[in-house]
Amino acid sequence: MRARRWITGALAATAVAAGLVGCSADDGEQRCTNTEGIIECAPDERSTVPEVTGELLDGTPYDLTDARGQVVVVNFWGSWCNPCRAEADDLENTYQATKGSGVTFLGINVQDDRDKAVAFEESFKVTYPSVFDPASRLALRFDIAPNSVPATFVLDREGRIATVIRSAVTQQQLQPAVERVAAEQAAMAGPG
Repeated sequence: MRARRWITGALAATAVAAGLVGCSADDGEQRCTNTEGIIECAPDERSTVPEVTGELLDGTPYDLTDARGQVVVVNFWGSWCNPCRAEADDLENTYQATKGSGVTFLGINVQDDRDKAVAFEESFKVTYPSVFDPASRLALRFDIAPNSVPATFVLDREGRIATVIRSAVTQQQLQPAVERVAAEQAAMAGPG
């Protein structure tokens, strides 16, 4: 039984460390905070996002670099995932509340059937696009195991990972994190 607890503890520590990978400094000093599972990193501690290209659920080609200059919320999900169903309204509500601030959302649908994914989006009235990633290639670039969705990343306007949430989100958790990144980037740009 002790071995099982040790393994469970080691896996939990690994999961926390993996969440910080996108926010670690070269000298090993980490300036990221983990508050109730929301990992946020200072601008000088952020790493760039992996390449995200693919085909949207509607068949349109997508390249994340086209969104440079905007804050991008990337959510990994599957129609088969109950926590994904639970967070769908919160994600859409956060998208609607923040899109006027230079914020866009991108879903990445993993290990799914295209028809089921489209039906999910229609059922939950999701209005932002989703890349179809049935083989989870994009998820693996973000160090997301196929069984660990949902996961949400907030990217700053330079395409760096600012926030990582490796569980279902609520609007009360996500919206303030997105607004902080949007405000911070606007403040760095200075007055227009």
